[in-house]
Amino acid sequence: MTVASAVTARSSALKATVSGYVALTKPRIIELLLVTTLPAMVLAARGMPSPEVAVATLVGGAAAAGSANALNCYIDRDIDAVMRRTAHRPLIDATISPRSALIFGSALALASVGILWVATNPLAVLLTVAAIAGYVVGYTLLLKRRTPQNIVWGGAAGCMPTLIGWAAVTGRLAWPPVVLFLIVFFWTPPHFWALAMRFRNDYAAAGVPMLPVVATDRVVVSRITLYAWLTVATSLLLWPVASMGPIYVVAAVVLGAVLMQEVYRLRQQVTRGGRIQPLRLFHISITYLSLLFIFVAVDVVATPWF
Repeated sequence: MTVASAVTARSSALKATVSGYVALTKPRIIELLLVTTLPAMVLAARGMPSPEVAVATLVGGAAAAGSANALNCYIDRDIDAVMRRTAHRPLIDATISPRSALIFGSALALASVGILWVATNPLAVLLTVAAIAGYVVGYTLLLKRRTPQNIVWGGAAGCMPTLIGWAAVTGRLAWPPVVLFLIVFFWTPPHFWALAMRFRNDYAAAGVPMLPVVATDRVVVSRITLYAWLTVATSLLLWPVASMGPIYVVAAVVLGAVLMQEVYRLRQQVTRGGRIQPLRLFHISITYLSLLFIFVAVDVVATPWF
């Protein structure tokens, strides 16, 4: 092997390793969590929060989420190997060793706590620790493999950024962040059950009792419909609770209508039989939540100009 080819090989190996560590953190999930964090901070500050606090909270929050996701990959590597959707994760294709993943996830957890401890306040730190523990212990270790309600209660960990963002700015909690928490809480089951409907066979092969594995499609879409309506209703509850302006109210109504239209489209597909397309709802639900929270921030910033 020539020197040039050896350098190229080492460079490729390093790139694969770095990409593997990044993949362990599940960046797409982190992006969605951060989309709910910053608007909560803007709402708490009734304007733009301190840049130092905002950056520290977002960086610390990203590290916390990355930590929980990496530890989730470490714990679930046995079932990830069985599922086609997860068969190419770094621990399965041996890009990253289990020991390295455990150290990496633990280091990210410590880093997130350290960053938030220095830059925010004890309440934000406590909520961050609770979020990591809730996802790793509550969801991954205790609920995921035992009950079809796993994503309902385990998903609460993914709602914590709304509380963390608010606490980082104010040092306390109030009703508005609780409503934001509930929006994400009710949104999570229909979002994830739509995905699980598409990959039902994967979860069944891995022995994970996601609702679409243990219940009929009619039951699943009925639960999806219930939680989607609760999501939309809770989004409108933010109007009086947080004194939101017309920009947010119009956005919540329009986005809610789009979400429910897709829910009922899926419901019709199941009722009529034949091919169903649950991933449409999965993707639209991501757009719904992202835009809803963006309009929380837009409303706060823009309302004083009206």
